[in-house]
Amino acid sequence: MTKSSTPTTAAVAARIQSATARQGSGGVAKGSFAARAQSAAAKNSAGKGK
Repeated sequence: MTKSSTPTTAAVAARIQSATARQGSGGVAKGSFAARAQSAAAKNSAGKGK
């Protein structure tokens, strides 16, 4: 994976997850792009407190 110059925020991850849920049956599969984006956003926000 490459390092992104713009970190994924919670708002961006929420939009991705919402769009994914709308396309499918209302859920987001474990390991999907939306799930990975949510994980990245959580890690990015946790690192800001340092």
